[in-house]
Amino acid sequence: MLLINLGTPDAPEVRAVRRYLAEFLSDPRVIEIHPIAWKPILHGIILRVRPRKSAEAYNQIWTNEGSPLRAIAHRQAEALRKRLPNVSVHYAMRYGNPGIAAAIENMANEGCTRILAAPLYPQYCAATTATASDAVFAALASLRWQPALRTLPPYYDDPIHIDALAASLKRQLATLDFEPDRVLLSFHGMPVRTLELGDPYHCHCQKTARLLCDALGREVDVAFQSRFGRAKWLEPATDATLAAYPKQGVKRIAVAAPGFSADCIETLEELGIRGRATFEQAGGERFALLDCLNDSSEGIAMLERLVTRELAGWLNES
Repeated sequence: MLLINLGTPDAPEVRAVRRYLAEFLSDPRVIEIHPIAWKPILHGIILRVRPRKSAEAYNQIWTNEGSPLRAIAHRQAEALRKRLPNVSVHYAMRYGNPGIAAAIENMANEGCTRILAAPLYPQYCAATTATASDAVFAALASLRWQPALRTLPPYYDDPIHIDALAASLKRQLATLDFEPDRVLLSFHGMPVRTLELGDPYHCHCQKTARLLCDALGREVDVAFQSRFGRAKWLEPATDATLAAYPKQGVKRIAVAAPGFSADCIETLEELGIRGRATFEQAGGERFALLDCLNDSSEGIAMLERLVTRELAGWLNES
């Protein structure tokens, strides 16, 4: 089994971040602009300016274990190895290290003849789920003897996922020393054009939020973060929502990111640091960033149930 997440630079340094961003932003699934038009912008402007700013952001969240996302992915894999002793569990990043091709090569060398590729994106998006699958298929294309392959479907509305999210958020909300006026669910944004072209991501996010609202028994707000470029993106924007709350009398909030399976720069820095500052500078008083499922008991139990279901028929065979 191969757990897949987005990726991270190897170090919070400009050179490492530039290498990571070059790979990430060269993916045609991520930037849907013709390469002839995009490459001069990417290499002439973005990769000259953005790596330094991003390195500063990564420096604020880097831990003794390195990248939070990579450390959590490692712990998720370790936890599943203990729960599924008959399954070879690996993890990989779509961009950066450990890479998907290297992970599949290691699995093939181990003698794995059946692989479940599990992109850990609850809501399907071509820029995340599809490109992870693309990389898996490309890695298999280089093999003479290919293993059988299954892929984990999106689980945005799966009761297993919703129950895990609700249990985790209820547990965390109960530990706060204040009662939030509002709970904000922040999903990663995408250009509106992707919705118009048929990408189901926006609908998946809205359904996750609607089901989670019912499971929590409380109203939630939905917003979209991480806007990039000049195109029109999904709205409302998270930063604008945070800035507007205090004027609406919302002074105490809790923020969760149910589109992320593990905490990363988008949650820890963009929401936890910049989002908090935006809210407090606008007059907000109390701000709590709730953890993603990560390797929590709820998160690991959810992953075990999801992947065990997808491995049906394989696990029962010798």
